[in-house]
Amino acid sequence: MQTKLTKIEKDKPEYIEIFCHAVTDEVREIVAFVKSRQGQLTCTADERQYEVAVGDILYVESVDNRGFIYTKAKVYETRQKLYELEELLAEKHFLRVSKSVLLNLMKVRAIRPALNSRFTAELITGEQVVITRKYVPDLKKALKGEK
Repeated sequence: MQTKLTKIEKDKPEYIEIFCHAVTDEVREIVAFVKSRQGQLTCTADERQYEVAVGDILYVESVDNRGFIYTKAKVYETRQKLYELEELLAEKHFLRVSKSVLLNLMKVRAIRPALNSRFTAELITGEQVVITRKYVPDLKKALKGEK
């Protein structure tokens, strides 16, 4: 696949155009990546594709090598791996809080201590997410605004 990059003037809108013979999985992944950098992720639910705004995501979970994106209204599935999403969402207030969960810190109502040096995050929906002890120091840094 060839690529072409053209610099434009600041007063013109930026856009990406893809010319392809067929819409393959590779092309879909490229589109999903570009959209995720703009604040949306391409997900599936009920055998349909959806664009989910990053700001609507409560948390992302990996279960049996399948990625799930949780919002207030619905659960979506994503083809992207958790480590890929972690990189994409790091600048958008998401933090890994366990081996299988990325948490949107902007959707946390409260954080409480739990057993065995773990914490529990209560989300704005009332849902509880466990923060394992390995990730507690990262959480404390993030809450203090450190990297």
